[in-house]
Amino acid sequence: MADMVKESGSGLIASDRVEGTAVFDPAGEKLGHISNFMVEKRSGQVRYATLSFGGFLGIGNDHYPLPWSMLNYDTDKGGYVVELSKAVLEDAPRHTADERPDYDESYGRDVFQYYGLIYPW
Repeated sequence: MADMVKESGSGLIASDRVEGTAVFDPAGEKLGHISNFMVEKRSGQVRYATLSFGGFLGIGNDHYPLPWSMLNYDTDKGGYVVELSKAVLEDAPRHTADERPDYDESYGRDVFQYYGLIYPW
């Protein structure tokens, strides 16, 4: 997938190239991959990237909403780096693929609070 992630000259990237992109911790260990991202309908701003993490061979993965601002794209790794460890993710807000939350304001505040961020909306 790293070969497929190519940014345009303007720094934009197509959504289909974000989905599937690897996510690494600061030490370079792969945590999982972006399964999708959540876009605010009216503003068009990306609020969350959903990290698929855990399970075995892609089965039983949980989905962890990460505030988009937490991800930094690393061209050398061909993926995103987050300042998180697996231990922090183990207690993080998450859901299964079949039980997606409403992503309402209350849920958003809980997610941002968990990561020590201020909910900006």
